[in-house]
Parts: sequence; C-alpha cells; structure tokens
Amino acid sequence: MIFKFQGAARQKSDPNPVPRSAPIRRPDVYFSADIETDGPIPGPFSMLSFAIVYAGRYDGVRFERPASYDRVFYRELRPISTNFQVEALAVNGLDRERLILEGCDPAQSMVEAFDWINSISDISFPVLVAYPLSFDWSWLYWYFMNFCPSGSPFDYSRCFDIKTAFAVKSAIPIAEAGRSHLPANLASNKKHTHHAVDDAIEQAEIFANVFEWGGMNGSHR
Repeated sequence: MIFKFQGAARQKSDPNPVPRSAPIRRPDVYFSADIETDGPIPGPFSMLSFAIVYAGRYDGVRFERPASYDRVFYRELRPISTNFQVEALAVNGLDRERLILEGCDPAQSMVEAFDWINSISDISFPVLVAYPLSFDWSWLYWYFMNFCPSGSPFDYSRCFDIKTAFAVKSAIPIAEAGRSHLPANLASNKKHTHHAVDDAIEQAEIFANVFEWGGMNGSHR
C-alpha cells in the first residue's frame, strides 16, 4: 500500500509530464441550398425544385472556398399535394402541371441527395447554408425526414444562417440584414433568378465572402 501511494505521488508531481496530443477535429463541409415551392409550408404544399451546391470547408482554423461552384445536385420534383398558390408559381416560373407528369419522385430524390452530400463530406460534418436559413431549412429537413429512410444528412441542427452572420459582423439588427443591404465586397455578381441552381451558387459566393470578412472593424483574413 505504501509503495503504491508513493508511486502515485511521484506521478502526480512529475515536473516533465508527457503532453497529451490534441484531439483530431472533424471539419465542417458547407452546402448552399435553394428551393422553389408552390406554397409557404411543406406538407400541405410541395417543394417543386431544389439545388445543393458544395460551398467550402472549415476546420476551425482555415476556411477553404471552392475554386468553382460546379459540384451541384439539382432535382425538379413531383408535387405531393393538390394545394398550391398561384403567386408562388409566378415567382419561380415552374410548370406545376408538367411536374405532376414528369417530376422526379421525392423519395428517390431525397435518398440520392443524402448519398451525394455524404459522398462529398466523407468523414466531415455536412452543414446546410442559406440566406435566410429558416425557409430552405424547414422544407429540406421536412422532406429528408419524410422521404429519406436515413433522415437528414445535416442531423437536426447543423446549419449556418448567412443573414445572422452578416448582421453580427456588421453590428446591425437582423431586420436590416437582407440581401439588399449587402455591400459590394460581400455581394455576388450573379443575378438572383429564382432558379434553384443559380440562387444556390449566388448564396455560396455570399457565404464565402461573409465568412472570410473580418467585419466592420476588420478585413479579409
């Protein structure tokens, strides 16, 4: 008993302890998403198209934006209900009658999207990015949970709201952080077309600009 106690004491007072290695950190991999719908909420209404674009990665130290935004997943979907709002269709220009006949199966599409996201993420954590996040997240999460047996690749909370990040870095209220308030150095040079692919790429560029921006009192890293 005495020997064990003395040994423990010597270990505790060792002046040259062996340093523990830092834990290996799994990076975030970001995906910019844009959706087009025929109404305000999923379930009673339908998601008609969605695009997901690889938007970069971050390991806690270094952010890497893509050299190009050519890694894209896009589907146009068959409606899941008979409800729709004419004004929503007027915005996105999608032909709902055509999609009833030719749209992709939602279940198959969400499984394919899940697999595509995970193939790019590999062992990293996929994170959904949007501007603003609330609308696109609610639809995609609902569709993943309802139609993909594996659920959402973003789990229940891995998401990044570009609008909030811009507001915090600009020291302005959320109500003043819409896209129209973006300064030229943060905005994308792409036009907002209401086509899911175009708008997801536009968002991805804005996301990278805001992420790298040092804020009102800083600069790009």
